[in-house]
Amino acid sequence: MPDAESAMAPDEQVELGRVVSAYGVKGWVKIQPYSVQADVLLKADVWRLEAPVSRQSAGALSRGSSMKVLAARRQGSTIVASLDAVTDRTQAELLKGCTVWVSRALFPPTEPDEYYWVDLIGCELWGERDGAPELIGKVVDVLDNGAHALLRVARVSARDDGGRPIEILVPFVSAHVHGVDLANKRLTSNWPVEF
Repeated sequence: MPDAESAMAPDEQVELGRVVSAYGVKGWVKIQPYSVQADVLLKADVWRLEAPVSRQSAGALSRGSSMKVLAARRQGSTIVASLDAVTDRTQAELLKGCTVWVSRALFPPTEPDEYYWVDLIGCELWGERDGAPELIGKVVDVLDNGAHALLRVARVSARDDGGRPIEILVPFVSAHVHGVDLANKRLTSNWPVEF
């Protein structure tokens, strides 16, 4: 039977939250999930924790460390959990800032025209100019405005005074995004290229 470390190949994992603090005195950690739908975090038997880049050079969890989840529950908008390798508050405090990853295999299948936001990040957004396809930019994040998702897109042709790409928000609704090709990381849209 594979151990927890080998059971979670890094390319099959998805980052779902981060450790924000220790919780209590018995070594529990408090996780801030990236989504209000944190069911996958609650169902996972194993999490991989990865230290922030600033701490990786010091050798702490540099490649990530898989830990068995002994218990996990909601605590307001956060999740608190007991991990097998963490036995006291001091150890839990050392995990602050670590990101929490779980296996993609734990995600339920999506319905037609339903997408995990994490899969949209990195997709190119294409529009049209004079009837010809033109690249608008790359999706760097997906946000929720309460009514629908918004794609945060870094423009390829527009830069600010510091040379950074200008970002735009594009509603992720069928009125503006007409095609989603996750295999090729491509979204087609009627969003104005020059906007």
